[in-house]
Amino acid sequence: MHLWQLDIVGGVFLVNGREHKMLTAIDDHSRFVVAATVLPVPSGPAVCDAFLAAIARWGAPFEVLTDNGKQFTGKFTRPLPAEVLFERICRDNGITARLTKRRSPTTTGKVERFHKTLRRELLDETGAFESIEAAQAGIDEWVHAYNTVRPHQSLDMATPASLFRNRATDPELHPVAGVGRPDKPVGPIPLMTPPNVRSGPRPIEMEARVPPSGVVVIAGLQQLWIGKNYAGLTVTLWIHLTSIHILLADEVIKTVSSRVTTADLERLSLRGVRAGRPDPAPPTPPNPGSNRRPTHIEIERTANRDGIVVVRGQELALGTGAAGTRVTLRFDIGLIHASAGNMLLKTLPNPFSVTEFQDIRGARPATTALPLPPPPGPQSVQRRVPKDGVVMVAGQRLRVGRTHAGTIVTVVVEDHHFRVLDGIKELSLHARASTKPIRNFNAHRPRKR
Repeated sequence: MHLWQLDIVGGVFLVNGREHKMLTAIDDHSRFVVAATVLPVPSGPAVCDAFLAAIARWGAPFEVLTDNGKQFTGKFTRPLPAEVLFERICRDNGITARLTKRRSPTTTGKVERFHKTLRRELLDETGAFESIEAAQAGIDEWVHAYNTVRPHQSLDMATPASLFRNRATDPELHPVAGVGRPDKPVGPIPLMTPPNVRSGPRPIEMEARVPPSGVVVIAGLQQLWIGKNYAGLTVTLWIHLTSIHILLADEVIKTVSSRVTTADLERLSLRGVRAGRPDPAPPTPPNPGSNRRPTHIEIERTANRDGIVVVRGQELALGTGAAGTRVTLRFDIGLIHASAGNMLLKTLPNPFSVTEFQDIRGARPATTALPLPPPPGPQSVQRRVPKDGVVMVAGQRLRVGRTHAGTIVTVVVEDHHFRVLDGIKELSLHARASTKPIRNFNAHRPRKR
């Protein structure tokens, strides 16, 4: 249930000569087939129906891996990228959607290898089916045997069902009661009630077995050194934005600073963890009579060329993208929020005590709410094409052409490409070779002579 590989495959023929396609999904670790659904039409909504049915039956995985088909991603939609229904379902359910590189089917080799076995052992032998229902019934029966009876060579001749564990508490693999294949998308299926936005994300708890190295990794987000003397024991991790407590038999044995973000907590809360108890090691509350200033203050500073702001001798790294920017630092108990204009740049742990950050020179009471973080998805910048026809974005030269000199173009910044547009007309596409942050978003005005 960490990673599912998904793909669309054809080869399901009916007696009337029509060919149908299937959505297939396989658990990367156990090779357990979680979906093999015959699609009436290989459209985006039909794929999402089958995907939601698999989630309702087995639970939401941590990640999914697909190719770049239009049913799975709108990243390559022309003229501008768009979020398709599959990507929205993944986002709403806290699932990380990963894509293969173009023309690299070996990345999803496990589900592709399953297709070969499916064709050789079932589709080539049975021939055409009477109807879609008959095809689905035959495939379901074969998939059940594939999961529970047929030994798998890559698993040392074990069956996939012996290694697969769904999100349900019942270790046996049965569908969730009352859930069938939906006729239309059933919406996100959270595994835990999402936190209240106004009150902030709630802490979560999860169990972890300490390996011989003594280092526990939280879902690839942060490593925790617990100690080799605890190897083999099961500890409880209490995780929040400011601190992580390691508990053994309900006693705190270690506390470290947390590097998880609000988005990380929301993703973890959708993956079967439980809501956390009150802070098992709360900080000593300050004396209300000793501090008359408010507990939420803000100051203004200018980041240096390395994106660092110095406060009371402490260096706060905001990133090179904030170099030379006038930022507002809001100090809360445990956190520092850095913003510029209406954009939240970064949230950092607060290294100061209440008394220390209330005595910072130039501090004022925080009266405004925090701005929202920038929305996910590709960024767009504007550039005025100079006489040589070359524009600069994120430190990379993009040759647009001298014929467009003086035109203000829009550059869509994607993970691997820069797409240059004049209105809705695409002028050029460039492979992205720069990892520098974007500092200028607007077109420069022509200089006065």
